[in-house]
Amino acid sequence: MTAAERALERARAMLGIPFRPHGRDARGVDCVGLVGLAWGVEVPSGYAMRGTPHARIEQALASLGFELAATDVPGAIVLGAPGPGQLHLAIATGRGVIHADAGARRVVERDAPLGWPLIAAWIWED
Repeated sequence: MTAAERALERARAMLGIPFRPHGRDARGVDCVGLVGLAWGVEVPSGYAMRGTPHARIEQALASLGFELAATDVPGAIVLGAPGPGQLHLAIATGRGVIHADAGARRVVERDAPLGWPLIAAWIWED
């Protein structure tokens, strides 16, 4: 099993976990926490929920060894833009994404079309 397949499997295991800003465990996660737990990597906390520049996210992922990928690669970390000034991380499924949905108040799986554009994706290959 590849790293991306393991990440997707771990993301699916988190379906239904509550949404919690800056959450990093089974009590709740936000989009960054979901990605960190799915990929088994340390992720920051204490960041602004809006206005984080795309370049900062790309730099953080590159420092962990992630490389750019297509947005439909199952297990890839995808970056979307659900609203003005808002960026959102998710895990690609090949048909859509798994993400910490603030509106649904839990981790959900959504098929495309998502209603917001995916603007970049990263993967770490083992």
